[in-house]
Amino acid sequence: MDQKQVYDVVILGCGPAGIQAAIHASRKKTSVLMLGRLNKSSLFWAHVENFLGMFKTSGEDMLTTGLTQAKSFGTEVLEEDALRLTPAGRLFEIETESGTLLLARTLIIATGTTRNKLGVPGEKEFLGRGVSYCVDCDGGFFRDEDVAVVGGQSAAAGGALTLLHLAKSVHIVAETLDVSPVLQAKLATSGAILHEGVKIKAIHGESQVTGLELSDGTNLPVAGVFIELGAKGVLELASSLGLMLDESMKYIETDKKQATNVPGVYAAGDICGAPLQMAKAVGEGCVAGTNAATYAKNMKLAQEGPGEE
Repeated sequence: MDQKQVYDVVILGCGPAGIQAAIHASRKKTSVLMLGRLNKSSLFWAHVENFLGMFKTSGEDMLTTGLTQAKSFGTEVLEEDALRLTPAGRLFEIETESGTLLLARTLIIATGTTRNKLGVPGEKEFLGRGVSYCVDCDGGFFRDEDVAVVGGQSAAAGGALTLLHLAKSVHIVAETLDVSPVLQAKLATSGAILHEGVKIKAIHGESQVTGLELSDGTNLPVAGVFIELGAKGVLELASSLGLMLDESMKYIETDKKQATNVPGVYAAGDICGAPLQMAKAVGEGCVAGTNAATYAKNMKLAQEGPGEE
């Protein structure tokens, strides 16, 4: 894949919403790239018996078949997460785990939601007082402080690399570090301190966080802990693009075309809110893929923005 290649549609996430969006966008003869890994979708591990025409099948089989369909219509797939999204004139620049930079005329966010919390003492008590779920939102409050990032996927790794420009020291606490070799190599030379094979037992503090208790008996003195247990979440994506969230600050608001408040950005699936069901995700993916492709085609026809390609 060439650096700074321009795609008509880039889809973040390859669950049911993302794959359905890819199928519809590709069938409209637009260039489509889908980012993500099948086994990161919650559907991958599920058994399905409430979807029309599918009775007692596995989510893995459905996703694998769907991915084959999308590829047959021309969808390209890159098994990496997006680390950063940046407006670039009328386009959007995406940086992936491996450092690949590419451009998109439209984006479809179909990453699902990260539902896991640590569930340890101190997590709820110190929320907003040292506990955060968004490096991009809250990292600036911890300049020259010792901090920790909890998680083993791209959000944790990318968050740690961001915090290294702000914090005094950055610790990564992960049961298993599961990122691309390129991102792993970046971490190895970054100065971040990795604690692998351990869990957080408790978050300690008084009025603010003062430290972490690890499962191996280590007490880690930190002023902040960023809990990043999945791929880039809705808060990070929203903060970088200016997306409007609902009142709960958990989900992206869309209209009936699955369009967000940012022109050229669409969203579909669990990231748009309840019900968190495959049937809803597939329907929204269809709508998002169709409208994103139309938007991209119209943009090219109007030749908007100099130097797009």
